Amino acid sequence: MGEENKKKLELQLWNIANELRGKMDADEFRDYILGFIFYKYLSEKIEDFTNNDLLQNDDILYTSLDENTDEGKEYLEALKPECIEKLGYFLKPNELFSALVKKGNFGENNFILEDLTKVLNHIESSTMGFESEDDFEHLFEDLDLGSTKLGRTEEAKNTLIVKILTHLDNIDFELKNHERDVLGDAYEYLIAQFASGAGKKAGEFYTPQEVSKILAKIVTNKKTKLKSVYDPTCGSGSLLLRVAKEVDVSNFYGQELNRTTYNLARMNMIMHDIHYRKFDIKQEDTLEHPQHINMKFEAIVANPPFSAKWSANPLLMNDDRFSKYGKLAPASKADFAFVQHMIYHLDDNGTMAIVLPHGVLFRGGAEGHIRRYLIEDRNYLDAVIGLPSNIFYGTSIPTCILVFKKCREDALNVLFIDASAHFEKAKNQNHLRNEDIKKIIDTFVNRKQEDKYSYLAPLKEIKENDFNLNIPRYVDTFEEEEPVDLDKVASELKALEIDIKKTNEDISSFCKELNISTPF
Repeated sequence: MGEENKKKLELQLWNIANELRGKMDADEFRDYILGFIFYKYLSEKIEDFTNNDLLQNDDILYTSLDENTDEGKEYLEALKPECIEKLGYFLKPNELFSALVKKGNFGENNFILEDLTKVLNHIESSTMGFESEDDFEHLFEDLDLGSTKLGRTEEAKNTLIVKILTHLDNIDFELKNHERDVLGDAYEYLIAQFASGAGKKAGEFYTPQEVSKILAKIVTNKKTKLKSVYDPTCGSGSLLLRVAKEVDVSNFYGQELNRTTYNLARMNMIMHDIHYRKFDIKQEDTLEHPQHINMKFEAIVANPPFSAKWSANPLLMNDDRFSKYGKLAPASKADFAFVQHMIYHLDDNGTMAIVLPHGVLFRGGAEGHIRRYLIEDRNYLDAVIGLPSNIFYGTSIPTCILVFKKCREDALNVLFIDASAHFEKAKNQNHLRNEDIKKIIDTFVNRKQEDKYSYLAPLKEIKENDFNLNIPRYVDTFEEEEPVDLDKVASELKALEIDIKKTNEDISSFCKELNISTPF
């Protein structure tokens, strides 16, 4: 029943999102619909908490409290610190999602845009001075309710917003269903749907779930609990949340450059019922301005922007993240800079898995120097996994997963897996099937060798290849063609020649009967 409800909720939310389709770009109406869903979630969360945890013995419903009465004001003043302590924010009864929908549909003055703006601002301001302030600050800044894209006039904007909020109000988010994260999964589904229609921009905020699943299973292998997981380019937070589906995670850490995506990541965490004390998402350039300095993490996952530009400022050679390598990644390709950053933050008992373009496996220069140091001097590289092309949003290039550990169990070999030919072909984007994911993970966990699929390369062999990690050097996927039987081909040609000769004779005979010249 839970799966049916999830599918139903996903369809309902996507249909509502389509109310805005055609009025603006996918990444723009994404911000509106996800923001409104988040506001409804916060409203239902606080109503459920106050009714069932704080007012249960008073025989009073939260929505019945009137802040204009002395009794109501007294109640609200007592409830506010409890709500902020537990939930991180506060909303008064007349600020709840349902209250605004009611006003928009039934009030004499049904204009709610101004009220909605005030409420969203109040959610943020209610956290000021408290632990949760960083997690809610400017969270709704991308919801521009004054945008002309919502309508030419204020009345048109108001009508559209009321319509969307009313549709959302009729949906049961099943917050009381603690067995399954129905709403969180539906929210993740929406983010994926927006990513599929966002073109090149999609890669900035979302990693396909099948790739997230592989990374998550790799970094949680042989573990039932993680004290910390970190994603230095966390996007919408989908990778971090995927790890939590594999094992119990105590704390989540992430950093994201894009401001809008950073807001989305914080919303996504809260929507998945991750307590504000358990996650720390920062907004800044990870390579230039790291926000979790000197922290070590038990698991690190990342899908950084492929071959992004960065400063490669020589002063960074004094940075502990890069100083031991002797060289910086080139300014035109920051791939190895992200690897170096992640390794610096990796705990001794930890595992990191990063998605990168194939060029990191064989490019020379500074990248070749860094690659050699990681393998020959540190022996941190544990596995190289080749993925199929065209499985990421916004790019069709083939990619790979590099797995690093500071304390490797199999210290003499590096596992190579070529999964590039194992996928389901689709019109716009290829997909990894469950059996493809299972095969990758099973091969990685058991470090199995399989002809034309995987190979345990001794470090000596990698050194002989001058630390070139190009997968075909280690996994031979060449399929020999069946030998050609030349005698059989010669016989077939002779038979064909006889057939042609007979056909020509028949045609000549017909031509004589018709008293016309033959065509040859």
